[in-house]
Amino acid sequence: MKKEEFIKYGYQLVDWIADYLEKVENYPVKSPVKPGEIKSQLPSSPPLHPESMDRIMEDFEKIIVPGLTHWQHPGWFAYFPSNNSPASILGELLSAGLGTQGMVWQTSPAATELEEVVMDWLRQMIGLPEGFAGVIQDTASTATLCALLAAREKATGQAVNENGFSGVLRVYASREAHSSVEKGVKIAGFGKKNLVYIPVDDEFAMIPGELEKAIEADLKAGYRPACVVATVGTTSSGAVDPLKPIGEICRKYDLWLHVDAAYAGTAAILPEKRWALEGAEQADSLVFNPHKWMLTNFDCSAFFVREPQLLTRTFEIHPEYLKTGVDAVVKNFRDWGIQLGRRFRALKLWFVIRDYGVEGIKKIIRKHIHLAELFRDELQQDKRFEIMAPVYFSLVCFRLNDSRSEEQLNALNQRLLEAINDTGRVFLTHTTLNGKYTLRLVVGQRTTEERHVRQALEIIKNKADELLKSV
Repeated sequence: MKKEEFIKYGYQLVDWIADYLEKVENYPVKSPVKPGEIKSQLPSSPPLHPESMDRIMEDFEKIIVPGLTHWQHPGWFAYFPSNNSPASILGELLSAGLGTQGMVWQTSPAATELEEVVMDWLRQMIGLPEGFAGVIQDTASTATLCALLAAREKATGQAVNENGFSGVLRVYASREAHSSVEKGVKIAGFGKKNLVYIPVDDEFAMIPGELEKAIEADLKAGYRPACVVATVGTTSSGAVDPLKPIGEICRKYDLWLHVDAAYAGTAAILPEKRWALEGAEQADSLVFNPHKWMLTNFDCSAFFVREPQLLTRTFEIHPEYLKTGVDAVVKNFRDWGIQLGRRFRALKLWFVIRDYGVEGIKKIIRKHIHLAELFRDELQQDKRFEIMAPVYFSLVCFRLNDSRSEEQLNALNQRLLEAINDTGRVFLTHTTLNGKYTLRLVVGQRTTEERHVRQALEIIKNKADELLKSV
């Protein structure tokens, strides 16, 4: 492609994206296609000869767009948000154009040093104390795996890296912890059976006393406790594990404490929500995702460690072809995680923080929390519905309850969710809380306004009316 063509189609694509962001509300938020429908329209073999960009864009519009679920839709209330912003998109465009590979300082000093600076900005923004150092990972799942590996090596004095496992190490998390903890435990070699789930209280938060009991029992049984994963903003209910007492237990028994704040960590930018991270200064590591709720497009996960040398000792390796003359005085982020090659993710984060400013980001997060509280308050006025968990941030868990049996209520609410999502105007997902099928509505999309939340309320109530009349 020649420069003139690149400019022509580049402008067309920017125009397309700008129009998309403005008109995304016109699409059905959840793709209506059936399994295999997209594949059936694509050739089974790659093209032998070049195809025009006009033809490629035509197929994109005709085949790909109908198969997209629109995460940037203002009616997106599913899972957790994965939002973006114009500033972030422009930063990502620059990163793609530069093609920077930031594995070591020498491969692009600006990539490393900008990452150091913006990560320290984030540290200040969420109130972590000085001394914590940050690195950008792709996702919180990767960050949690890195924490588990570092905890493994700390507990064994680097012996597993050197010799492999020779004893049983235990990891502890609440029953509401994210599935990535179990996956990380398996990948890191602890073994699924050595992930100990700790009971939760009525608000779905880990019970510190039960944690200590489990640690004591394992010590008596000859196991070696290694790591606790605490969650701030669980996926199912938004619960907050009490970090302060958990941290004190970890210090008492010399366990690594990892805090998974993937979703709710962004809320700690607000002074009134800083309570959620009270005790985080005792953590060995913490992760939150700017790509969830801080206007930065996927992927961008902020991973902080209290003692960076414990992390780098786990991952560092020094082949001759990667050595440079400045290694002793710079950070080489290849040693801060699993990947050797690293994208220039700091650039889009820098764009976002500068474009919005901390106060601008606070304004949007406050708006989302207000809209979630509005949804909760309005729904509570309809006695057919019940709120299933406290609303600490922007996630509301609820269900329809007309006093039939729990088994029947589960089936009823599953049908309600399907009816809501079939409208194409909003998209919600579900979980189970204490065995009860529960609908989740989370506000976090940049363009979501009060009218979209009220539209969701109207759809939910109307579909409930229709459903109750038919059963």
